[in-house]
Amino acid sequence: MSQLVRFGVAMERELLEAFDTRIARRGYENRSEALRDLVRADLVKEAWEQGDEAVATISLVYDHHVHELTERLNAIQHDHAHLIVSALHVHVDHARCLEVVVVRGPAAELRRLGERLLGARGVLSGEITAAASVARATSPGG
Repeated sequence: MSQLVRFGVAMERELLEAFDTRIARRGYENRSEALRDLVRADLVKEAWEQGDEAVATISLVYDHHVHELTERLNAIQHDHAHLIVSALHVHVDHARCLEVVVVRGPAAELRRLGERLLGARGVLSGEITAAASVARATSPGG
């Protein structure tokens, strides 16, 4: 268990007011929790950029009527099965599906997998979201 360390932060009044408005809107109990989350997010971003071991989600919405798209997406996932932890498939409406793929591995490989999936013809939209650095992960309060 880690110890909390107190430190001071100086910033312009307008910036602090905007920050307070944002954290109130998001439901934070105090500035410290919001700052910890910002630091964690920045560390995850850095780990992702450096190619560290990470976990992420790849979300995509696609038109399942596009010829052989489902088969191509499945083939890409099978080719990268060592990176895939889980997948969720949702029928959004008659034509569109949402797929969320949870992945774990070196960030560069996760990024390449996400780009292959998102680049497939018939994918309408999507996003790769780095969730955490495995090597540097810190839990709330520690």
